[in-house]
Amino acid sequence: MQIVLGSGSKYRAELLRRIITNFQQDSPDIDETALPDEAPEALARRLAVQKAEAIAGRWPDSRIISSDQVAVLNYAPDSITDQPQLSKPGNFDNAMQQLLRCSGQTVTYITACCLLNTKSMRNQLFTEHYRLHFRSLNEQQIAAYLNAEQPYDCAGAIKSEGLGVALVHRYDGDDPSALIGLPLVRLTEALASEGYAVLDNV
Repeated sequence: MQIVLGSGSKYRAELLRRIITNFQQDSPDIDETALPDEAPEALARRLAVQKAEAIAGRWPDSRIISSDQVAVLNYAPDSITDQPQLSKPGNFDNAMQQLLRCSGQTVTYITACCLLNTKSMRNQLFTEHYRLHFRSLNEQQIAAYLNAEQPYDCAGAIKSEGLGVALVHRYDGDDPSALIGLPLVRLTEALASEGYAVLDNV
């Protein structure tokens, strides 16, 4: 069975190449708009599954890996109040505003991952949380970071694998790869349960 990454993201492809060298990549075309009153984790989990299902018909007898990530400022799972979600900023001005809001605060990255076997239609879905505790930042510092990294396609404008590490006071989570968008530790376990042991296929 071949492995397919259900994502057009270059970052997720780079992550997956850490554990698998031979895979296909197919970008799903789905509406990623949140449903009314949909909680951040529910949104990430729903979209991860929908991405895999959207391309399943094109890849019979395959293992499809798909993922979705939601970044939330000062996330409180049990809160019933609105919690600001941080999108991909797209440009300098939006990124500046997002990072000013993040200054001295905590951002939780909720990453849902789906592994779908298109032969059996068995679906494994899991979620990882990773938190970044930001330093207190001023506009000059943020501008220097943005001009150097231009992280406008990253949720919350944080490129943690680069200069973005200078924005962060503390990292908090079990799997750093989940922060970039694909939780490799849990994914390795899920693949093993589907008969694909990563170390046996190096």
